[in-house]
Amino acid sequence: MSGSAVVPYASPPGARLRSAARLVLCAALSWYLCLWWGTSSAPVPAALPAVLILREDATAWSRLGLERLAGVVAGVVLSTLLLHWVRDPAWSFPLVLVAGCAGAYLLGRPGAPNQQVLITALMVYATAVPGYPLARLWESLAGIAVVVLLGPLLWPPDPYRSAAAGLEGFRSGVLELLDGIADRLEQGAPAVRPGALPERARLWLLPQACRDAYDRAAVRGRPLLRRRAAPPPEGLDARLVLAARSAPALHHLVQELDGRPAPPGTPDPALRSLAPLVRATARALDTALHGDASAEPLDRARALERAHRAAHPGRHEAVLRAGLHLTHEALAEHLAARGPDRS
Repeated sequence: MSGSAVVPYASPPGARLRSAARLVLCAALSWYLCLWWGTSSAPVPAALPAVLILREDATAWSRLGLERLAGVVAGVVLSTLLLHWVRDPAWSFPLVLVAGCAGAYLLGRPGAPNQQVLITALMVYATAVPGYPLARLWESLAGIAVVVLLGPLLWPPDPYRSAAAGLEGFRSGVLELLDGIADRLEQGAPAVRPGALPERARLWLLPQACRDAYDRAAVRGRPLLRRRAAPPPEGLDARLVLAARSAPALHHLVQELDGRPAPPGTPDPALRSLAPLVRATARALDTALHGDASAEPLDRARALERAHRAAHPGRHEAVLRAGLHLTHEALAEHLAARGPDRS
């Protein structure tokens, strides 16, 4: 079995179809609304908000819409004023470029500049047509209004279902990754197959992304007019916490194994004897993420950890076991919170 994980989560076909239909309806309505309004014969800026704002996280649509609108207004104002006061292209273009970049960072969030400021400023600068700045402003406003007001009413995504699907993707991805590592350790091959970094990076980031989406849904409420808003699946919150805690620990394990390739010739006994411990930890985590409160898989993994520690007490081996030990600690706290069932 390969040591690399498959991309952990993809929306089911039904969710992708609903998302595409929502995007098409919002973009089409914005387009024809602006045609009826007479802003221009090709109101592309009216359709762009549907493409750029509609995400799986419906709670972000209003924020993204306001950020985009602020960027459009700033870009139109900057470019219009500079073109009015500085008519020489040798000076006006650098000024528009510098002012647009400054506005993008001033109106953006840390690590995420509002690129719409610069894009709008350059588009207004390059389109020397009377009335274009005002038309772009109205078209952007129409597209944003349609997305923010109509989007939540069209098959609103269920954040709890998305979080549960992401958790399932993490569970299956980690099980495949750890089983592959155990197989390769038993064979004396390098524990981590090269070329799996992008997939692994997405795998480790997935639990926290799901946890953040769950928290936003719990704080801000469900999307508008959600009929029969079902509560989150039982225990989903605790399992997301467990996944978010175990991901950095297992990431540490994979990083340590990746930095310790198997030596040629006789396999390293410490690495080879780690295989049953890795497989047992994978089973214990898989059982807990399934929602099973049985402590038997964790007890077996801890017994194997004690045996490995007794056989290989060196400092390097302790560092190698650290990711597994931290995973066991997270599992123990998760099971303790579920109840005293130790059968």
